[in-house]
Amino acid sequence: MEKCKIDFESLPWESPMPGIRFKAHRQNGKVLRLVEFSKDFVEPDWCRKGHIGYILQGEMEINFNGTLVVFRAGDGVFILSGDEEKHMGKVITDTMTAILIEEE
Repeated sequence: MEKCKIDFESLPWESPMPGIRFKAHRQNGKVLRLVEFSKDFVEPDWCRKGHIGYILQGEMEINFNGTLVVFRAGDGVFILSGDEEKHMGKVITDTMTAILIEEE
């Protein structure tokens, strides 16, 4: 079942803005991303996209409309999409790496 295996080593890095790069596998309306954030990452606006994932290394503080939550290596992430869980992230360590699953 090779179609079930994702070889992240063979995927190219994408960098849509300073401070973030990722490798993405897209299939059936879902995206599996290996994401690396650096301290240069600054959200241009509130993110309303849902994210499910796992923090591999580093730390990130996420502001949920005034409530700050720190995510560390070993933590799971389950953020629903929409205005009620709008959020902005700020990297606390030099880098933060995560695996995220999102809707395309």
